[in-house]
Amino acid sequence: MITARDISVLVGGELRGNPDRVITALSTLEQAEAHCVSFLADKKYRSLLDTCKAGLLLVPTNLDIAYVGDTIRVDDPYLAFAQVSAVFDPEPPVAEGVHTSAQIAPSATLGLGVQIGANTVVGPDVVLHDGVCLAANVTLGARTQIGEATIIYPGVTIYHDVRVGKRCRIHAGTVIGSHGFGYANNQGNWHKIAQIGGVVIGDDVEIGANCAIDRGAIEDTRIEQGVKIDNLVHIAHNVTIGAHTALAGQVGISGSTDIGHHTMVGGQSGFAGHIKTAPSSVFTGQSMVTGSVPESGMYSSGTGIMPSKDWRKMVARMRNLDALHRRVQQLEKQLERQAAQPAKDNNDLAD
Repeated sequence: MITARDISVLVGGELRGNPDRVITALSTLEQAEAHCVSFLADKKYRSLLDTCKAGLLLVPTNLDIAYVGDTIRVDDPYLAFAQVSAVFDPEPPVAEGVHTSAQIAPSATLGLGVQIGANTVVGPDVVLHDGVCLAANVTLGARTQIGEATIIYPGVTIYHDVRVGKRCRIHAGTVIGSHGFGYANNQGNWHKIAQIGGVVIGDDVEIGANCAIDRGAIEDTRIEQGVKIDNLVHIAHNVTIGAHTALAGQVGISGSTDIGHHTMVGGQSGFAGHIKTAPSSVFTGQSMVTGSVPESGMYSSGTGIMPSKDWRKMVARMRNLDALHRRVQQLEKQLERQAAQPAKDNNDLAD
């Protein structure tokens, strides 16, 4: 049970209404009832307040709101919603104690309050700091270190010599520290290059389900503090992801690329290797980044949908672009010759 007063203290807002109102759920504006807390983050949804039944509403301090229920005024209602959401999170603990089926190497070091699920394997010289929680079927390779209060969900595989910071979350099916795609070609035959670097992950990083983060070829692949990675993202060897960057689903980043801090990358975007992007940039969905981006800004390259018949016409015209370009060049040269001819004729008359 939590009261309106408790929530106002949690989010640091100004409560207007009954401080003893009991709140038992978080809800949308449309579905909320008297026992619910909801939020208004954008004034374009203001009309929904006419029928909203939420007992408690998080609203912006800079917006004049007339609402029949109780309100808490905050600078950023969406941030306040994020803070309150943790109170109502029903997720059970991923593990309790150390399961009898877990295989823990004698040389591993376990801190206070470590929890390890069924069939999890902890390799030699692994260090688990205080409060680490490993779910079922997790595998940690030799000499890996996991920082305090980090949670690793079922089926995650972390190879050897990986360092994970504090308070991270790594979701099911993700693989960290797998071999980078490094081969030398000799007369058509591929020879594997040993990947001797590791992976270093900073504090407060969250990595979605079924991601693949490759170890470095020589130096480490680096995911800096506060990075958020969605599901199905591939990060190749020796990539650096700058602090507080967010990557949406199905992003692919080729080897040795450096993504600047506080960058936002839309889904299905792809980055070529050995390039660097400026901090605080935004790449919209399906961006194809083939070269370095020295200046911060918003960049796009994916095309939006259109009716199929229009798309087919556009593709047909694109196939003729080269021929059209050549014709324009020929016409320009012809016009240049025609423009030069009168001047030549006038000179002849003067002679």
